[in-house]
Amino acid sequence: MADRVTVIGWDGSPLTAAARSALGAATLVAGAPHHLALPEVPPTAERVRLGSVALAARRIAAHRGSAVVLADGDPGFFGVVRTLRAPEFGLEIEVVPAVSAVAAAFARAGMPWDDAQVVVAHRRTLRRAVNVCRAHTKVAVFTSPGAGPAELGLLLDGVHRTFVICEELGTERERVTVVTSDKAADHAWRDPNLVIVIGGPAGAAESGGWIAGRDPGQGPRGWVQPGAAYGGGLGEGETELLRAAQLARLGPRVGDLVWDIGCGSGAFATEAARAGAAVIAVDQDPGACARTEHAARAFGVQLQIVHGTAPHILENLPEPDVVRVGGGGAAVVSAVADRRPQRIVTHAATRDTAELVGRDLTEHGYRVECALMQSVELDTRAWTETERSVAFLLTGELQGRESSR
Repeated sequence: MADRVTVIGWDGSPLTAAARSALGAATLVAGAPHHLALPEVPPTAERVRLGSVALAARRIAAHRGSAVVLADGDPGFFGVVRTLRAPEFGLEIEVVPAVSAVAAAFARAGMPWDDAQVVVAHRRTLRRAVNVCRAHTKVAVFTSPGAGPAELGLLLDGVHRTFVICEELGTERERVTVVTSDKAADHAWRDPNLVIVIGGPAGAAESGGWIAGRDPGQGPRGWVQPGAAYGGGLGEGETELLRAAQLARLGPRVGDLVWDIGCGSGAFATEAARAGAAVIAVDQDPGACARTEHAARAFGVQLQIVHGTAPHILENLPEPDVVRVGGGGAAVVSAVADRRPQRIVTHAATRDTAELVGRDLTEHGYRVECALMQSVELDTRAWTETERSVAFLLTGELQGRESSR
């Protein structure tokens, strides 16, 4: 094992005294080509080009001497430190950080970033990174080849965002470009780059927040809100308790894309968005689309609203993680199941309809649960019944897919 391992962050500014001292004593230096070309790298040191961090860690573990790993920005923030500290390598490391690429990018843009979401996009996580950009007003995206500004823009089709694209930060070739998301695919972008994605209503108040990223406590308390919060015009499938059960079954979270088909008042779509998920709300009624847009504005969340009739309108929508079918019946549920989301929830007014939907979901490979839900609202002034509702709640969970997306 190396006698000493120092990880040095590099942001283009002169190295600190501590970094120069560690680098001058190094007998092995790992880094990207532009790091290995730094004049401070000892000419006699073994040089390891940093492609796979795990492979480099094995080389370092077998080295006898002092090793230095050079990495862009803050190596402890989505950087090499996590891999180097993995137990299988047995390395004890010291870290000399630099300004992170995210901090530098927002500095170039002259914007605060304590209210920003920060995500990493590569081929495996690109879709989830895009969903965060759909759902949040300010996102910093660490990109990678094949998951860069062009791919982000293409997958955000139908959602307007502004991109601040920072290429090769800290180098002589640094470039900062502002484009709309629909134009990002028209250009070739140099690696490495980082994209600030901006859009929608303002996030944190000008006086500042109290927690980094999205404030989980924004808006009224409660996963679901009473009908009066949405103007009181809820449909029969939008009762408060039914929405609460559907929300609990689907469990929407940051990085998910939720379809709400037959969005009605927009109550469920808004509540799923408040959980941090990206939401596409679909309805054939222009009035329902308008009510959903009003609800989203009232609660300060981002929704993409699509006016059209399911199942045909669903064909060109991006792949969902979870889906609520609030209207359209068995035909729409079947079309949704063809797209293979992790979970589907819907409701039925009769047992026959519930059985029909349940059988179809089972044939599509879903494990089906059904519960008869009855709710009775009481006027607590006289403890008399004011409203009664009954519905069959159906949940379909795709077998073997829950942890694969």
